[in-house]
Amino acid sequence: MKFAISSNAFILKTALFLTLWMSCSSTDNQEESIANIPTTVNSPQTVNNSAIIDFSNWKLTLPVDQNNNGSPDEYQPNQLVNFGYQNIEAVQPYLYNDLSNTALVFYTFPEISTSNSSYSRTELRELINPNNAKQNWSLSDGGEMIGRLQLESISEDLETNANYHKVIVMQIHGIITEEDMASHGLSSNNGPPLIKIYWKDGYLWSHKKSLVDQTTSGDALLDTSSATWFDIKDNLGYVGFEAFDFRISASTGRVEVQLNNQEPLVYTDISLNKWPFHNYFKAGNYLGTTSPNGFAYIKYFSLNVTH
Repeated sequence: MKFAISSNAFILKTALFLTLWMSCSSTDNQEESIANIPTTVNSPQTVNNSAIIDFSNWKLTLPVDQNNNGSPDEYQPNQLVNFGYQNIEAVQPYLYNDLSNTALVFYTFPEISTSNSSYSRTELRELINPNNAKQNWSLSDGGEMIGRLQLESISEDLETNANYHKVIVMQIHGIITEEDMASHGLSSNNGPPLIKIYWKDGYLWSHKKSLVDQTTSGDALLDTSSATWFDIKDNLGYVGFEAFDFRISASTGRVEVQLNNQEPLVYTDISLNKWPFHNYFKAGNYLGTTSPNGFAYIKYFSLNVTH
């Protein structure tokens, strides 16, 4: 009997034990939570758990002209790297981090556009030389761009039979070389886009430039109009508003586009062998409408280019 414990005493000791145990457990959980809080760099607004994108070779174009120079505002790689874009107040409404799923959000709406387009964009433009936009790559140099992205939200199309407005999410864009400009006395180096990847009502489409007349040759190939080059259009499949992986690979006489793990679509026509332009990759949100109610939000989780 001397080892017996009254029911009241037993309850009291049990409660005391549970209180101490919960206190220790709570302390451990607090320490674990503190360890998982994202660290900051330079300022409380700069976080390092953003999308996997190296801005060293990308410049950014916005849909606004806040410096009033008559053109869309642009930001160079040295302003964007090391999370610099997070500290530029003018950039934040259009390019910002979604920390809930480690994505970079591209937002755009119809406002100001570049001189060769009617449409606005929040878009990255590849610079293989960050100090010289005139230095680009040929198909013989080759290149590949791989990204994981998602169309989060887009405006309804009230003017056509489509449900939503369309948007370009990736491109290989052509550019006339300095040598060809000089030898032909050209005033603009703008070339046609070789590949445009569109989101249209949940489907991904590839638009690939091809010759109207496959016998075209010589100087006539540098004509950038629809009289010389037109789009071959291919439906690559449905993605809706879900995240997807996409790859564009280009080399001499060959371009591959691939959605997720599907069989790649391969272009090998004569137009690629005759393609006279140099090229650069583009990625982001290039909205295909001037409607006042237009907008689009696109998330990029990763983006990588190799040559």
